[in-house]
This record gives sequence, C-alpha cells and structure tokens, in this order.
Amino acid sequence: MPPERRDGSTRRSASAVVLCLALGARVATAEPPATAPSKPEVQTRESQAAMTPSQALDRLKAGNARFVANATRRRDWSAKVVATAADQFPFVAVLGCMDSRAPVEIVFDQGIGDVFAVRVGGNVVNDDELGSLEYAVKVGAKLIVVLGHTSCGAVKGAIDGVQLGNLTSLLAKIHPAVEAVHCSDSKDAGCVTKVAEENVRQSTRAIRERSPYVAKYLDDGTVALVGGMYDVATGRVTFLDH
Repeated sequence: MPPERRDGSTRRSASAVVLCLALGARVATAEPPATAPSKPEVQTRESQAAMTPSQALDRLKAGNARFVANATRRRDWSAKVVATAADQFPFVAVLGCMDSRAPVEIVFDQGIGDVFAVRVGGNVVNDDELGSLEYAVKVGAKLIVVLGHTSCGAVKGAIDGVQLGNLTSLLAKIHPAVEAVHCSDSKDAGCVTKVAEENVRQSTRAIRERSPYVAKYLDDGTVALVGGMYDVATGRVTFLDH
C-alpha cells in the first residue's frame, strides 16, 4: 500500500468536501420558497356583508401604510382573475382623479374585486359619476372615498382658467374651490394643494346633496363617505376631517 499523501492538494480536496457538505446541509434545512395559495383571498358576498364602514376605512389605511412602506402583499393575479370571473363584491368605491400617478387600487394595496374605481380629471362630480357610485352602494359597497391629490393638473388648469374643448366645462366644476381658497398662482404648490383639498370637500358634499339614493345609506349608517388626499411625492393618503 502506498504511503498516505499529506501534501497541499490533499488538504485542498478535503476542504472542498467539507464545504460541499456544509452547503448541502444548509440547502436541505432551508425553508421552501413561498407558494401562492390554492384559493386566493377575494371579496365574497359574505365578507362584504359583514364589513362595516369603519372596517372598510381601516382596511384602506392599512393598505396605504403597506404601500408607503414598500411592503405590499404578494398576490397571484391570475388566480384572482379566475376567482372573480363569475361575480364581484367590492367593499369600497373611490372617486379619484385620472392622474397616472394616483392609481387607487395600487396606492391602497387592494386586489382585483376589492374596489369600484371611478376616475375623472379633478375627481369632479357629475351625473355619470353619481350613477356609478349609486350602483356601487346598491351592490354592497360600504364606503365611498373622494380622493384628490397634490400637484393636480386639473386644479392647476382651473386656477389658470384654461380653455380647451370639453375640458373647459370640467374645469368649471373646480372653480368654486379656487374661489373659496382665493388662489391665483398655479405655480404655488401649497396653494394648489389647498384648492385640491377644498375640491375634495365640495365633491363629498355634492355626492350627498345631489344623490338622495346615496344620502339614504349615509343617513342610516350603512355607508360612510370620506375625503382624502394622496401625496404624489410620498405615496401617503391623508383622510380629511377624520
């Protein structure tokens, strides 16, 4: 039998074996990767009926907190598409601006089937939006949110008195907020934000005053109506007068 070799190559080979065994042990004991649930969480008729307006608002606040913290929930979107194909039971209706920086489902970290999203420049109220909100309430939504945002182009246009086709009549709906705040400088970010906040308040009042159908649900406490402001610089939603 040849004498045992104890040169450098043998020691290197032994070290490599030990390293491989150690790595193998770590792989064997590591937790398996997360997998999507077989039954995705979606709103059901039962969960919608059981939810209160305050719980709906708390859910939005928690979702926005996750969004701001960059800790949004992992979702299997394909599974949610399948799960909601037959019906939908959203718990909230959001009247928001069309601004590309303020997508309501994303900033509140909600999934498919959770939110009725009604979007129009300047989150203004007209008969079409009212009809959409009335439908949302009819089919079980527990909360209506009017969501404005900072640096709103529609608000700036209203301050500047922009005239542009059919946009002119839309901006006219924001003029009362401009006049209430006495803002004349669309380059003043603070001024623009104040007008946007006042516009949200005026829109919430318009919903109650112009829709007896929605007002009935608001009066009996079945549905709540709140206004909020989304900050395009931070991602945070602040609910007004709340």
